[in-house]
Amino acid sequence: MTVKIFDTPEVQDFLKAVSGFEQDGGNERAKQILHRLLSDLYRLIDDFDVSPEEFWSSVSVLNALGQGTQFGLLAPGLGFDHYLDMRMDAADAEAGRTGGTPRTIEGPLYVAGAPELQGSGRMDDGTDSDGEAMWLTGQVRDTDGQPVAGAKVEIWHADSKGGYSFFDPSQAEYNLRRSIITDAEGRYAVRSIVPSGYGVPEGAPTDQVLKALGRHGQRPAHIHYFVSAPGHQHLTTQINLAGDPYTFDDFAFATREELVVAGQRVEDAATIEARGFEGPFTEVVFDVELSATADRELQHRHKRPRAKEDEQDQASQQAGSAKV
Repeated sequence: MTVKIFDTPEVQDFLKAVSGFEQDGGNERAKQILHRLLSDLYRLIDDFDVSPEEFWSSVSVLNALGQGTQFGLLAPGLGFDHYLDMRMDAADAEAGRTGGTPRTIEGPLYVAGAPELQGSGRMDDGTDSDGEAMWLTGQVRDTDGQPVAGAKVEIWHADSKGGYSFFDPSQAEYNLRRSIITDAEGRYAVRSIVPSGYGVPEGAPTDQVLKALGRHGQRPAHIHYFVSAPGHQHLTTQINLAGDPYTFDDFAFATREELVVAGQRVEDAATIEARGFEGPFTEVVFDVELSATADRELQHRHKRPRAKEDEQDQASQQAGSAKV
């Protein structure tokens, strides 16, 4: 079929009607955004001669993604999370906000309310027998190199099987999730286990979409961070552990060269005893640099639905139903 009807007055009027332009109620921004989205999709149907079979197959995939609460998993795989980061990087550059540790994607698996530690403590509950012991430490500084005392460092990561507590019912509540308040020298230190990477569920809707693109759904071993302090720009970032086969082939496009960190194996008996470990462990050091800002909005993480962040908010409750 070679017929093209998108640019006809009938279709253009139809788009306005579908988008609610002829109605007094509703949200004007929502109308404008939907009109643009539908226009692009209608034109795509014309340009690629999309058949009814192809259209309804796509609807079935969307239904399956929604039923499996996997849109939050597919979004980074389609680059949306990284694209939003690119826009924020560009906004910082335009505003002259330079320096600081690079941001990268948050992902869908943050859970609010993790236990708070003063300076140091332990993240794991000791039940993961396959987990390699890890000492995760670093210093939070400003762009002049001065330590930031009292900064809040929120950390979350997967277990040795790639599962996250709360979303993985086999783990204890808040396992491998902590908020650490930096000490007088801006330092934080926690005992944990080396996380494993993970892949999207085999055969799940996200996997089906990625395979249709000839892509995999694997993430390397990584550790998530929120870092905040009064007078400083909030940082959302994560480190990828060097040596993972997917470190530079992350399906979620979260890898940044500056955020690849190599762990160091520690076998010295005195150091093992001083750190309170029972045997060799891996030390991972990640120092954070925060940019100064007087803009209070920039001092806090952007708003989005997050598990347990607002127990009364339906979107936050739905964010807690993600499946990985």
